[in-house]
Amino acid sequence: MIKDILVHLDGTGDDEVRIKHAEALAVSSQAYVTGLFTNPLPDFAAFASMDGGAGAAALLAQMQDDSRKLADEVLQRLTERFGKLAVPNEIRRIEDLPGQIADLVASESRWGDLTIVGQPYHGDDKADWDDLFESVLFESGRGVLVVPPQRQPADEIRRVLICWRDSREAARAVAEALPIIEGATRADILVIDPPRDSDASKGAAAIDIARHLDRHGTKVEITIAESGNRGISDVILDQARRLSADLIVMGGYGHSRAREWIMGGATRDMLSNMEFPILMAH
Repeated sequence: MIKDILVHLDGTGDDEVRIKHAEALAVSSQAYVTGLFTNPLPDFAAFASMDGGAGAAALLAQMQDDSRKLADEVLQRLTERFGKLAVPNEIRRIEDLPGQIADLVASESRWGDLTIVGQPYHGDDKADWDDLFESVLFESGRGVLVVPPQRQPADEIRRVLICWRDSREAARAVAEALPIIEGATRADILVIDPPRDSDASKGAAAIDIARHLDRHGTKVEITIAESGNRGISDVILDQARRLSADLIVMGGYGHSRAREWIMGGATRDMLSNMEFPILMAH
């Protein structure tokens, strides 16, 4: 069961949506919620064009002091908000240079069951937490629930869409999501572009995982889809809409962005255009 839920907080308006998702999951599983409030401090690298002398050092110290004071105010508001949650909770403040924040959050995520973060690759002027998402996905060893902006949580997660392929990442995602899948009333397994060796083989990739989930007491259906001229993410989103899915479960494929990540762009496309909460693991 899920007993420890971590949720990333950054003091922006998107915090509220992530908090609501954390609370909804925690209420259904009687879990503990830990807020991870991140405050990246101004970095000396930003002053590289200056002479690097006492003036630059003093300016940096003042900016970091101002950042901490602003963070104190944000933390007070978040503490008041957490005081209204219907589940046990706490807030931890993570404060460091921007290059260190993502690794610190990944480290915290290793002791929890699930970490909730906001949408990466959104392409707008909101706070950029792409590195944080990637660190949690690839370095924590745990599942990460990505929440789209403005998407309110379901009272209960009843319908789950599982994007299945014969891969380690897909298996990890199902394993991390299993406590949620067990409580769902329906789980649809979607297999896109299965092997073409024979008609019989088209559903073979999903049969065993369907039987596995059935043994966990979940009603399972299998859908086989051909992408044709459509993108993989379009096929997934179409099926999620048909199902009125409360959650999509899928593997996070590839390596970090610095190592040219994302298999065929499908995972990144899903995250860039997401409409549904997505639980990922790697």
